[in-house]
Amino acid sequence: MAKKDLKKELKHLYFPSTKECVFVDVPEMNFLMLDGEGDPNTAQEYKVAIEALYSVSYTVKFMVKKKKPAQDYVVMPLEGLWWSNNMKDFLVGNKDAWKWTAMIVQPSQVTKTLIKEAIEQVKEKKNPPALPKLRFESFQEGLSAQIMHIGHYSAEGPTIEKLHKFIRNNDCEFDGLIEKHHEIYLSDPRRTPEEKWKTVIRQPVKSK
Repeated sequence: MAKKDLKKELKHLYFPSTKECVFVDVPEMNFLMLDGEGDPNTAQEYKVAIEALYSVSYTVKFMVKKKKPAQDYVVMPLEGLWWSNNMKDFLVGNKDAWKWTAMIVQPSQVTKTLIKEAIEQVKEKKNPPALPKLRFESFQEGLSAQIMHIGHYSAEGPTIEKLHKFIRNNDCEFDGLIEKHHEIYLSDPRRTPEEKWKTVIRQPVKSK
């Protein structure tokens, strides 16, 4: 059975250059999402959010695999939208004031009905505390600028500044409707040395 991998099908969205910023048109996709706030390194809320996201994502994957005709796919990587009510907190790294949406994209064969069934299964087996906050909805960023960052998350500053400079130099600005900083985490920190971590840095934009 062939295993579908959306990252490979959408390679231009998930594997940008590490050297050059690019513009991409991000289509509408369906996500499992969970909102929260606080420092992702220390906040228990973030930890339990990730637990709920992965528990349901893997449960629904195996549900799809058991259905006829059987289909298999790679669970997509964790993504995050980041912002703050006071953007100064975001820019200076006051992580306790950060707000976030943790999310994992779902392939087209995953429906609301399947997600609901998967949530019930997870509730019966594990019942992670963040499960009631989980939602399934579509999200579309449209025109965005992005680049690949290599290394620890705390060292993203120069990469982010390079992306912002690219946006300014191309007569664009942050999209006021979707101005949240977007990151896609392609590496497993438990298995990959931090100097090799791969993170897509993305920013929705619009022409001035």
